Amino acid sequence: MSATIGHNTQGISIDIEVRFFNSVLPYANGKGIRQMLSVEPGTTIGDLAARLGIPLEKLFLVLVNGRDVTKGLVGAGINPRYMVEAGDVVAFSGAVPYSYGYGAPVV
Repeated sequence: MSATIGHNTQGISIDIEVRFFNSVLPYANGKGIRQMLSVEPGTTIGDLAARLGIPLEKLFLVLVNGRDVTKGLVGAGINPRYMVEAGDVVAFSGAVPYSYGYGAPVV
């Protein structure tokens, strides 16, 4: 855990759901596209990526509860300091393939 949120959080864990998409799916290690994890309060996106073995440079998009937590436009990178909260659904995605047939990214 890289962030501190208080002295009274020792020994406490929160439950989150992690989802894997596109080129990040191999990091699910065959456990499925969705996984439930117990993490310490104050856990960041960077901490989760490290725990799951996902290099930050492989991440193209990170959504928390459907909201984009990347730093900015494409190529700006993700925000590894974003802290997750109990019940969050965190979706990790590698590069998103583009479909010319639909004219939009395929998520």
